[in-house]
Amino acid sequence: SRPGQCNRSVAECNKITLETTKMATDNRLDFTAFLTKIWKSKFLFVKVWIVVFVLACLWIFPQPRYYTCSVSITPESSDSKGGGGLTSLAASFGLNLGNISSSDAIYPQLYPDIFESTDFIVDLFDIQITTQDRTLTTDYYTYISDYQKENPYVVPFKWMRKKVKSLLPKKEEYAIPTENGKRFNHFQLNKKADECKEYIMDAIKCTYSKTTDVVTITVKDQDPLVCALLADSTMAHLQEFIIAYRTKKAKIDYDYYKVITEESKAEYDSARIAYSSYVDKHYNARLSTHQTRQAALESEMNIKQQMYGVMATRMEQARAKIQESTPAFTTLKCATVPLLPAGPKRLMFVLGMLVLATFITSCYVLREEIREWF
Repeated sequence: SRPGQCNRSVAECNKITLETTKMATDNRLDFTAFLTKIWKSKFLFVKVWIVVFVLACLWIFPQPRYYTCSVSITPESSDSKGGGGLTSLAASFGLNLGNISSSDAIYPQLYPDIFESTDFIVDLFDIQITTQDRTLTTDYYTYISDYQKENPYVVPFKWMRKKVKSLLPKKEEYAIPTENGKRFNHFQLNKKADECKEYIMDAIKCTYSKTTDVVTITVKDQDPLVCALLADSTMAHLQEFIIAYRTKKAKIDYDYYKVITEESKAEYDSARIAYSSYVDKHYNARLSTHQTRQAALESEMNIKQQMYGVMATRMEQARAKIQESTPAFTTLKCATVPLLPAGPKRLMFVLGMLVLATFITSCYVLREEIREWF
């Protein structure tokens, strides 16, 4: 009886083993079956590819192409003492200690924030640009407002919005006054100028590298020549902005001492003329009264002369301070006209849409297998 029992036990064990193996096999992904099922649905994939290809081309090809141009500069540190070896060591770890002890309120780390300033952006409106085909030469504001290529799919919506807006009661528009003879009022922009400002903020970007202390300005535009001109003009405008800030105090001191020097010179000339005239009129006078008056006029003239000399010296020192405060900028990468557009990447977009369509269609064909697996 024992051998029979043993045989039955072995048979049961084998059966259990076979069932376990079958279950494990059923739980494994059968890629061959998946590929077979996908191949049977090949006509569905072809239809999806054709539709997606046509729709992707219809969407991406009318999009206006744009170019990019970047320039790089490194500004002179306002801290003359520097950080020595500590600064170099910190730079190797991605830190910058060069401006910790600096009294300069606008250091390179804040240059990107300048491009968020309305005053800085609005001043770019008057930059003169010329298109690649040399058919248009105008200022940047007019170029943005009237000569930008639009997405053709957006034009109908703009037309409908304009029609709806024309049916609504018009709001009273007030003239926005300008100041100091400027074309735009930085404090209060109209709607059109504000839209141009937002466009420029999106088209011109400024970045700062903490490790290399390099400021990079990147400009995006639909025309390659305009793109390069804007990059070069924006870099020059940024330098002028920083120079005006760094030399502001020195220029105020120079203007002050210039006025004082001119006043001192006028007072000295008046005292000199009064002394010379008195001496000429009383050349042979022997009275003590005349001699005392002459000595008083001469003393006053000498005092005015000394004051004029001191003020003239301080004025020259203030003028030298302007030059000393003027920062130097080293151009590492100058602006060049781009030869190839930077976007949109039409081929990559179409291929990406086809890959996405293939993935979604495969999930649809294998939805039952995927549901069983999960």
